[in-house]
Amino acid sequence: MNILNLIRWKNLGMIALAQILVKYALLEPFGVATALNGLQFTLLVLASVGLAAAGNIINDIYDVETDLVNKPHGVLIGKSVSEKLAYNLFFAFNILGVLLGYYVATSVGKDVFFGLFVFVSASLYFYASYLKQVLLAGNVIISLLVALSIVIVGIFDLLPAVTPHNQETQSTFFKIILDYAMFAFFINFLREMVKDIEDIDGDYKAGMNTLPIAIGRDRAIKIAFVLSLLPIASILYYTATYLYHQTLAVIYFLVGIIGPLIFVAIKLFSAETKKQLHLIANLLKLVMFFGILSMLLYRFILLK
Repeated sequence: MNILNLIRWKNLGMIALAQILVKYALLEPFGVATALNGLQFTLLVLASVGLAAAGNIINDIYDVETDLVNKPHGVLIGKSVSEKLAYNLFFAFNILGVLLGYYVATSVGKDVFFGLFVFVSASLYFYASYLKQVLLAGNVIISLLVALSIVIVGIFDLLPAVTPHNQETQSTFFKIILDYAMFAFFINFLREMVKDIEDIDGDYKAGMNTLPIAIGRDRAIKIAFVLSLLPIASILYYTATYLYHQTLAVIYFLVGIIGPLIFVAIKLFSAETKKQLHLIANLLKLVMFFGILSMLLYRFILLK
């Protein structure tokens, strides 16, 4: 169980779920031309999950000092899991992810796509070892990688299957995937900012330069509040423009995504304690989950 907690199995499950829904809820039901068969897609998911697991491990290794202050009871490295074992698991998951990525890239005849897995692997390492200490750089790169975990299905499954005859259809579905990736980016960026505010004490002790350390906790909360309004406005616009005639979709987006985001914004506006910030971070993860699940609605929206 300690190993599962170390690799953040719930987060890995979210990545796998998002990728599975892109293929089997968004693409396959509509007969879109795809390049990956069942085995190739499974290996793509395993490659993504493997690299994410490696990233979570190396992040924990470098975060021991800050976690001893921010969440002392949640520290695994050096307690439940030895540092040597953690490093071995980091290398194993990294090698697994990169090798599986190489196989999938070559199997669809797009060797150049292999570079994406090398980029993800390197980025996760530099995020943990350096970038997360740089003002906003870590927040941006980790959010881009979260978005990439969704887009990568379109890159490997849609792009290799593009022909002059289906280009418009492929483009339409790729844009939908990009919309979900942008949603994931903004929600994760906001969540990372909230976590930085929550963890300000440990980060300050470790010499990091996060936004709340650079400009102060109260100002960072105000900025996070303003940023929380952007996904609310964009999803309201998306719902009103494209889904207004689909009652089921409108209700789902209002109750499962827009409503919780409004609640998050209200809580952010008056947040004062670490407990309140932790609740907000968890709510944002829940919003991400319901956002991913909304792909199940497209069967009813686009086929109606």
